[in-house]
Amino acid sequence: MLQPKNLYKAHRKVVLNKGAAGVDGMTVNELKEYLDAHQTDILMSILQGKYVPNAIKGVTIPKGNGKNRMLGIPTVTDRWLQQAVSQQLAKRFELQFEPYSYGFRPKKNLQQAVLQARKYINHGYQDIVDIDLKAFFDEVSHHKLLQLIYHKVKCPTTLWLIRKWLRAPILIKGKLYKRRKGMPQGSPLSPLLSNIMLDVLDKYLKKRGLKYVRYADDFSIYTKSKTEARKAGNIVYMFLKYKLALPINREKSSICRPHNFKILGYAFVPTYKKGEKGKYQMVVNKSGWETLKRKLKACSKKTKPYSLAERLVKIKQVFTGWLQHYRLASIQAKVKELDEWLRNRLRYCIWHDWKKLERKRKNLIRLGVKQGQAYAWSRTRMGGWAVAQSPILRTTITISRLRKKGYQSMLDYYLKLQPEIQ
Repeated sequence: MLQPKNLYKAHRKVVLNKGAAGVDGMTVNELKEYLDAHQTDILMSILQGKYVPNAIKGVTIPKGNGKNRMLGIPTVTDRWLQQAVSQQLAKRFELQFEPYSYGFRPKKNLQQAVLQARKYINHGYQDIVDIDLKAFFDEVSHHKLLQLIYHKVKCPTTLWLIRKWLRAPILIKGKLYKRRKGMPQGSPLSPLLSNIMLDVLDKYLKKRGLKYVRYADDFSIYTKSKTEARKAGNIVYMFLKYKLALPINREKSSICRPHNFKILGYAFVPTYKKGEKGKYQMVVNKSGWETLKRKLKACSKKTKPYSLAERLVKIKQVFTGWLQHYRLASIQAKVKELDEWLRNRLRYCIWHDWKKLERKRKNLIRLGVKQGQAYAWSRTRMGGWAVAQSPILRTTITISRLRKKGYQSMLDYYLKLQPEIQ
């Protein structure tokens, strides 16, 4: 862990990942200068068993369901050391992980997990046990996790360090809280530790011959009958409770069919193509669309003091990330409809920015509207949203003119992603 090459690689990774400052206020850009002055002292304190990690900064971020998620942000120095440990632990554990675990692993991603789920469904495994772990990152047992690491890693200093980080107090609104279980979401070590913990579950499911997909703490089991599904659900519930000491959220866990099953934001609907009876295709669930529309609304709100160029940049940042996530879904018609709605909102913003009546008249004339018509429209009593959807702006503030200003349609971007998938 303390080899210079490993530490250098860890430093680069922390800087590339960016992230907020911890409790000491140090940013990733200040880390190099700090390490140049103090790295030897830090490493000696680790070897002598005197190293004390800083408290974790607790930050809440909104979840899609209206609730908040607690993130724990270590200081950049601790993130550097945790990254160094993570790199070495990964070498010991990665090869033993099961193939149907897709979260936070090299050459594995969310889309592969969703495709595997669809493959199971289309092969007739349509009674699905959808299990939700209750606050997984807050419930992980420290001694069980450390015991699992000890099977592969015998270095007492490394185990001592990991225990120190797991036990580090969390600072929430100026008050320190002790931590005796759980691990902070937000540290470089947490994704790997979660996979180490849940790999035990993967191996149990494999031993029982069950079809499953897991992405971090989201997992589902695929069976061919409700009887099999109930049996699988019961044995997994008992295993999680008594072997891993992890509670299940009974309200969110259920046995479902493909039409009411959701995985990582995707939903499933029957495909009506000839010769594909009983097959399903992927779509975006309702909350996914609501999230996108809410973010696009925020960027295209007429009262926000953005220039058109700034709006277009912000809009593109929102939809590129969203479409990358949902690029496997069959959503062409809906994306086209959303594009039209968004262009009208942009026209509304432009109309609102013109403000004065005379300015509106002159700008309409510049866009090719006859003088009399421009005068009448500049004085219209119609609301701005109605004007944005009217022929006067749709035929003047055209798609080609918007493109010259930097506009890119969501549909064009979505269609570009399709060849990459195939």
